Amino acid sequence: MSRRSRTIATVALTLFSIGPFAWSMAAAPSEYPTRPIRLLVPFAPGGGADALARIVTPKLSEFMGQQWVVDNRGGAAGNIAAETVAHAAPDGYTVFQGFSTVLTVNPTLYKLSFDIQKDLQPVTLLATAQYILVVHPSVQASSVKELVALLKAKPRSLNCASAGVGSPLHLACELFQKRAGVQLVHIPYKGGGPAAASVLSGEAQVLFGSVASSLPLVKAGRLKALATTGAHRSKVAPDLPTMIELGFPDFDVSTWYSFMVPHGTPAAIVSRIHDETVKALDRPDVHQLMGPQGLEPETSTPEALAARIRAESKVWAEVIKSAGIKAE
Repeated sequence: MSRRSRTIATVALTLFSIGPFAWSMAAAPSEYPTRPIRLLVPFAPGGGADALARIVTPKLSEFMGQQWVVDNRGGAAGNIAAETVAHAAPDGYTVFQGFSTVLTVNPTLYKLSFDIQKDLQPVTLLATAQYILVVHPSVQASSVKELVALLKAKPRSLNCASAGVGSPLHLACELFQKRAGVQLVHIPYKGGGPAAASVLSGEAQVLFGSVASSLPLVKAGRLKALATTGAHRSKVAPDLPTMIELGFPDFDVSTWYSFMVPHGTPAAIVSRIHDETVKALDRPDVHQLMGPQGLEPETSTPEALAARIRAESKVWAEVIKSAGIKAE
């Protein structure tokens, strides 16, 4: 073989061996996305998390030119979906729809095989859903101040219903006791629906219920609403004061949703998902679909979301420790 032939053969062999690598580098992230994106939702179909995913993903599919596929991965209090994404390739094709308790409560309650804050990379907030402190009509209190006075006079005289140990409803109840210096009897149920039913029947008397499910019952006179639990007044219940307004600093108990990707995902891909999500959540038709679910659109920078996860993780770790909460 001549020298020229050997040179051509060597070059061809070199290009063949690095070709797939060079192509993959060229295709990502500048051409992202080139195939469908899988969104892992940590709960079964039918709940608020699933509803939000199915409201937002059609817009993202339209804006990004590739299908967003909703993959419901329930189980282990949301840890299965989070772990799947934490261990996925950091290429932007596997996204986690983060849920507040999964990201800020579960690391304290459970022994995880991954680190939420190290193995998952924040992208943006999606939406928030705050709660309403409601009581059975028989309770002799028409304000939070009166409820606190009643409980201080008669400790453990009222039952606080929740959707289960470690649920947002349970943690709100524990935080209230801690901040108000009162004692309630916690009764866990298997979900928010049974918890609300127990208060309607009088089996329990206090509940931090979701806005979407509780407000119709308040308007019907079947429950009394005392306050909301968000950082600002609820758009659907603007006449109700927040717990913060009533003298409970940092009492911001809201369910919130976010997008997270595996750590190491290129910044350009994170920015693309962030920007398209912000655009989708700004659409009026998306707002109209989210309203009946008790969801308020809220976006953030990745840095602000990371700070929120750190801050709330600290708060809930203290509550869980002081209340002696153990995972069931």
